[in-house]
Amino acid sequence: MKPWRHRFGHSLGLRMVVLFLVLALALTVTFLGGMRTVFSGGWRDVLRPLVADYVDRLATDIGAPPDVARAQALTQRLPLTIRIDGPVVNWESQPPRHPERWRRDGRGARQGQGGDHDNDAADEDGAWWLLTRSTADGHRIRFGLGDAGWQHRPRYFGWATLGMLLLITAAAYAYVRHVLRPLRDIRAGAVRFGQGDFSQPIAMRRRDELGDLAQQVNNMASGLHHMLDAKRQLLLAISHELRSPLTRARLNAELVADNHGGDGNDGSDGSRSARSALLRDLAEMGTLITELLESERLSAGHAALQREPVDLNGLVGEVIASHFEGRGVRVEAAESLPRLSLDPVRIKLLLRNLLDNALRHSVGAPQPPVVSTSLKEGAVALVVRDHGPGVPPEQLPRLAEAFYRVDTARQRSTGGVGLGLYLCKLVAQAHGGQMTVRNAEPGLAIEVALPPGP
Repeated sequence: MKPWRHRFGHSLGLRMVVLFLVLALALTVTFLGGMRTVFSGGWRDVLRPLVADYVDRLATDIGAPPDVARAQALTQRLPLTIRIDGPVVNWESQPPRHPERWRRDGRGARQGQGGDHDNDAADEDGAWWLLTRSTADGHRIRFGLGDAGWQHRPRYFGWATLGMLLLITAAAYAYVRHVLRPLRDIRAGAVRFGQGDFSQPIAMRRRDELGDLAQQVNNMASGLHHMLDAKRQLLLAISHELRSPLTRARLNAELVADNHGGDGNDGSDGSRSARSALLRDLAEMGTLITELLESERLSAGHAALQREPVDLNGLVGEVIASHFEGRGVRVEAAESLPRLSLDPVRIKLLLRNLLDNALRHSVGAPQPPVVSTSLKEGAVALVVRDHGPGVPPEQLPRLAEAFYRVDTARQRSTGGVGLGLYLCKLVAQAHGGQMTVRNAEPGLAIEVALPPGP
């Protein structure tokens, strides 16, 4: 699983939801702070003097000593809580929730120093006392809000607000995912197009700007597909057209040499050298055309294969016996390999190219090339290694490209035109596998991983 920081940095939808929450929180804090400042200023400057004057009138109406009947009538008429404690009267409109504290205090309240004062705080009985007035005979009258359940309503409203905020956040996240779904489709389509699979276009789910973007990507992929098909058809046509005159040229060169030189004893050394050079060039051109044709066929992937159950170890032995007998190639075959569903003709071509490349770069090496097979991470690994000079690390990623050669001078002693490893990569990919190239120090190791399935 990806780390949270990586997922947050990679997910555009998640970042949009977090931005939405931050903006909502900033707006809420700003609004509440401003409203609190307004109301607190209004309370101090306007409402508090009015409430204080009204409480003075209520205390005068209750009288001195306090009249409990009048106080009770006020609590029935107004949403107030009144508490009276003093030397004569001790009464509360709502019974205390902690009678032992009332008794322990003597009269149920802390005695002040006399005079009027404000007490905007809740006591241990849960009443929220707004203002307190003291009478001339030593009684203290406290006025508070009457509904005790009102004190707990902010808590309920807070939990309800939090639940609503979470619900809105979940809905916003779901909507953002829905809005950004075409981006995921475009990304998946771009991956398919990059792998050469143009069979499935990007799904058109929207008619907005993202839908237009998906349509443009589909149009671009269609143009690339047609361009690649045209290139492939051109190469196939050129290769087919060149094979016939090339075959006739090779045949005519052999016939001309035979007619002039007979068995070759009557011909001059120059004629024989020219004939050999011409035949070698014609053979190289024939190999190039064959490899071009095969590479274009394999570009179609699985459709070009003729699969059958194959014993890979037996196929390796057969190729070495028929093409590399006496060349010193060493085989390290794993036992009990599963039979693979392969195209034996293409796998033989792959083996021949890999071994020919290894032998070409093993001239003067202390050891001959090694072919090994093994089971590796659920796949069958075929590795061909030489013990030559290897390849500069910066050139390894390009080694399997078409017409790429480490030897830029293209000397005849090295042989090849740069299509052998490219063709091997196409064969591996057509079978659902992959080919990797690495320096083995000494030498170069080329590994082909073939899946066990069909």
